[in-house]
Amino acid sequence: MYIPRNLTMDGDGVVADFIAAYGFGIMVSSDLVATHLPLQYAPSKGELGTLYGHFARANPHWKALDSAKVLIIFNGPHAYISPRWYANKPAVPTWNYAAVHCTGTLSLLDDDSNHDAMSALIKQYEPELLDDADIMPADYRDKLSKAVVGFSVALDSIQGKEKLGQHRKPEDQKGVFAALQQSNHLDAKALAAYMQQRQIGIGL
Repeated sequence: MYIPRNLTMDGDGVVADFIAAYGFGIMVSSDLVATHLPLQYAPSKGELGTLYGHFARANPHWKALDSAKVLIIFNGPHAYISPRWYANKPAVPTWNYAAVHCTGTLSLLDDDSNHDAMSALIKQYEPELLDDADIMPADYRDKLSKAVVGFSVALDSIQGKEKLGQHRKPEDQKGVFAALQQSNHLDAKALAAYMQQRQIGIGL
């Protein structure tokens, strides 16, 4: 991913927080086949960490991926940026966004490891389900687990980019931020909320 130095996503825990918030990724293999799937990131001290997930067993993509190199893309908020929002002219339209690209080597998980990985994913999004035998009884969950194939991806590269207009003058940033906040488009409002959270591109 092309990342100018001033658009690099950095800071302690920023990438981990980003993947936790936008964990529905796109896995791409060398033959340009892609699968959309939820993933969980496990940081590791001194290393880049590991991603965990699972394929539907009926999806043939997993059959060629054991020990293969893969790319995983996580997309955050994004929106169209109008040149009318800038205080300074001339200007052109652009698109602002945040994204993370990860590469690594995929390994298929055994049943026990897959069970643990799926439990961790459920715990991240709706932990009370793990103790709700009415909705998700153990025998039903075990039966459905046979319909998926778990995997881990040992990461060797993580690239994060935040193109949020931070390279523009403060008055231009304020104009963009205000327009995004006032927009009727949910994508624009989501991008404004992300910029507010990160304190980037808002004219400070």
